[in-house]
Amino acid sequence: MTLSPTFDASFIDTLDTLFAWRRDVRRFQTTPVPEALLDEILDVAQIAPSVGNSQPWRWVSVESEQARAAVRANFNKANAEALGHYADEEASAYARLKLAGLDAAPTQFAVFTDYGTLQGKKLGRLTMPETLDYSTVGCIMTFWLAARARGIGMGWLSILDPEAIKTILKIPQDWHFVGYLCVGLPQEEHEDPELVRHGWQDRTGLGRKITVR
Repeated sequence: MTLSPTFDASFIDTLDTLFAWRRDVRRFQTTPVPEALLDEILDVAQIAPSVGNSQPWRWVSVESEQARAAVRANFNKANAEALGHYADEEASAYARLKLAGLDAAPTQFAVFTDYGTLQGKKLGRLTMPETLDYSTVGCIMTFWLAARARGIGMGWLSILDPEAIKTILKIPQDWHFVGYLCVGLPQEEHEDPELVRHGWQDRTGLGRKITVR
């Protein structure tokens, strides 16, 4: 049996700082991320928990300019449609937000859940099949923190048409799109979230604790 490590107060403080500085990055340097560093971060992400040890996440590296241009067009269309849901001051505020790093991020991943995976033998997901997607989200979050700890930023883009993304990237039909990730060195560093800094929404702590008696 391997003894578990002891995490002292200094480590806990550093971990809390990492959580605080895990920000959604939309402004990237174009400098490529070394392949060895990306592999290192992806290896850490594989430690993430998954229902039944199913490991259903599928990371697709989007590298061709043709595919990236199609993703940008997809975003522009979805973003324009989203803008139409707002009016007056909210519409003006939304239009000013930078919501994607597609123009500069040197590394881009589309991340999917493989609903057809046989790994895990369906343990834990027969009653809640959505736990496969939860597992993929956990993997992305693990990647995000591991990247931040190494000075690499990440932005999670969801303003996209999922089915169009699958068509662009020629993805199997039983894979479910979870998120598009822009990865690279940040142009600037901030502890506060972008949406707070630009006046869209403060952090509220809503839902922090709900007690059932």
